[in-house]
Amino acid sequence: MCLNLRFFEWMYTRFFVNLFQARTDRPPSTVNRPPSTKKTKMTFADQIIAFNQSLSPDWDIPEPVELLYPYDRPETMAALTTFYQKYYGDRNSRICLFGINPGRFGAAVTGVPFTDPIRLESVCGIDNPFSKKPELSSVFVYEFIEAFGGVEAFYPHFCITSLCPLGFVKDGKNYNYYDDRELEERVTPHIVDHLHTLLDFPVSNTVALCLGRGKNYEYFRKLNDTHRFFGEVIPLPHPRWVMQYRRKRMEEFVQEYLTQLRYAIDAAASAT
Repeated sequence: MCLNLRFFEWMYTRFFVNLFQARTDRPPSTVNRPPSTKKTKMTFADQIIAFNQSLSPDWDIPEPVELLYPYDRPETMAALTTFYQKYYGDRNSRICLFGINPGRFGAAVTGVPFTDPIRLESVCGIDNPFSKKPELSSVFVYEFIEAFGGVEAFYPHFCITSLCPLGFVKDGKNYNYYDDRELEERVTPHIVDHLHTLLDFPVSNTVALCLGRGKNYEYFRKLNDTHRFFGEVIPLPHPRWVMQYRRKRMEEFVQEYLTQLRYAIDAAASAT
C-alpha cells in the first residue's frame, strides 16, 4: 500500500515536471509579446495592430546601424490601423509572404509592408498625410496583386509581412538584417519571436512564401529547418530585384508570383 502510494506520488510529480519543461523549451521572448489570441474573438486586424504596438525601439544593434521604428508616430498608427481594419477585419486564416525587413519609404512610413503612401491612397483607398514618394518594391507588389484580382481578392487570402519586423538604415540608406553578421545574430531572437507570434494568429503553417531567393531565403530556410515553423517555404524573386534589374521582364515575374500564390492557396486548403 505504501509502495503504491509512493509510486503514484512519483508519477504525479513527474507529470508536472515534464509539463513545465515542455512549456519552457522555447527560448525566452526578447520582445513584449502580446498574449496568444488563438482562442479569443480578436480579428486578424486586432492581432496585427497589437503586435505592432508591442514592438519596442530599444533593440540592441551594432553601431552605426540605426533602427527604423515608426510605431511612435500617430499618423503611422492611424494609417496601418485603417488599412488592417479595412482588409483584415475578420478571423480568417491567411498565408504569409515574408520580405526582408521594412524599408524607409514603405512600411517605415505607412506601417504597412510593401505599401508606399502612393499605393496606400490610390490602390487601397486610404487617404494619408505622407509625402507621396514611391517605393520600387511597392510598385511590383501591387502589380501582382492587381493581376491576382486586386486588393479585395488578394488580402482575404494573404498577409504580407517581413521576417524581421523592424527595419534598419546605415549611412541614410536601407540596410538588411543579413548585411552584417553581428546584426543578424542580435536580431535573430526577435525574428524567431515574430514567427512564433504570427503562428498564434490564424496563419497557415503549411506553406509560406519568401520574397527573395538569395540571402533572405537561405536564412529563412535554415531557421525553418531548426524551428519547423512551416511545412514548406517557397522562394520568389524579390520585388526590388525585379524592378531594379529585370524590369523589362516584369510580366514574366508577375506570372511566376501568380502561379505560386495559387499553389499556396491549394496547399493550405488541402491541409485543412
